[in-house]
Amino acid sequence: MATRKKAEAAKEQPAETGGEEILQKAAKAIGSAIGTIAVKTGIATPPKKKVGKLVKKTRKRLPRKEKKQAKKASAKAAR
Repeated sequence: MATRKKAEAAKEQPAETGGEEILQKAAKAIGSAIGTIAVKTGIATPPKKKVGKLVKKTRKRLPRKEKKQAKKASAKAAR
């Protein structure tokens, strides 16, 4: 008898969580729709995109020949 009660209780719980999941999905859909309308009308600004952790460096790199010539020139100046 105890196992039947546990089995019945287990069957009842997913039905309740299914209802909650439906409500959560509906709330997300409504929220996203309201957000897009607010952005299009100008009431709110769209969320900014996240910047990655590894940002590319903006420094220029010399081509090989120029780099070698610069290296030779600095070596001669150091003598």
